Amino acid sequence: MPMTFLEKCFPSWISFGASGGPQRRTRILTFANGHEIRATNWVGSRRRYDAGTGIRSLADLHHVLAFFEETRGRLIGFRFKDPFDHSTAAWGQAITAEDELIATGNGTATTFQLTKAYGDPGSPYNRIIRKPVSGTLRLAVDGVHVALGPQASLDTQTGLVTIHGDPPAAGTRITAGFEFHTPVRFDTDHLEASLTHFSAGQVPSVPLVEINL
Repeated sequence: MPMTFLEKCFPSWISFGASGGPQRRTRILTFANGHEIRATNWVGSRRRYDAGTGIRSLADLHHVLAFFEETRGRLIGFRFKDPFDHSTAAWGQAITAEDELIATGNGTATTFQLTKAYGDPGSPYNRIIRKPVSGTLRLAVDGVHVALGPQASLDTQTGLVTIHGDPPAAGTRITAGFEFHTPVRFDTDHLEASLTHFSAGQVPSVPLVEINL
């Protein structure tokens, strides 16, 4: 079976200057009296970026062109560090084991999916995180730190956390903090670069789009 995802991150120093963010798809039906009905086509959001705004030198451009060839254009997905949203910690704060409530124990489950919540606790949007960054996870059960290795393990390709030994008791809070990448692919099969335009300060568009795994 051909490879469809490369567990490799787009150059972070280029992604730092990228532009973009989440997109949603909403249908709106407006009546003659001005009232409207709104519905969504998508359960979650989908992020789009233009990495071209992060290219600062010809060396950067060569890195992007090499990455584009390695992923065969739109064919193979890869990791991308969203410059605005890549951690569970509040902006400027350190990650803690209680950043996110990822599950509540039921007495039998030992494997849990990493998630990140957006908005107030009463009506949050819970985003599934499938590409955590290795070495960044902090985990706790009811506020008690759980050490990776002897007590738990993390699959960095799926975002699944497994607690070893007895399953967390019913009602216990499983919390976590971590950094993560967004799975994306190039949204074009053609990168057009010009030395003349680059010398004049014009960089090529490098569109990326989030993929569901």
